[in-house]
Amino acid sequence: MAARKAVEFQDMLPAMARKLGGEGLIRELCNGFELLKDGDKRVITCESLRRNAGILGLEGFSDEELQGMIGEGDLDGDGALNVLEFCVLMFRLSPQLMTDARALLREAFPPDLA
Repeated sequence: MAARKAVEFQDMLPAMARKLGGEGLIRELCNGFELLKDGDKRVITCESLRRNAGILGLEGFSDEELQGMIGEGDLDGDGALNVLEFCVLMFRLSPQLMTDARALLREAFPPDLA
């Protein structure tokens, strides 16, 4: 089995969220989904990831590695990512954005109100 390639990921979502606001960030994530999806199936598949590998810096990744990426976000088990699964995955891959979201939730719902 070949060694798995490390993907260097620069987390730009927090900066995008600050600049665009929540609604703008979701709109941009949806635009990203549109760029990566299979036009006929309307979901991100292993094949559509392979076709768009250059955009993502994933040239040379095996089908197994690409399918593993999809598997990280595939909540319904259909082997592909719909727009909601893609957005959830992007949030999950952004530790800083998740930390910021937790802080906002704590601010909105202080423990003493629970």
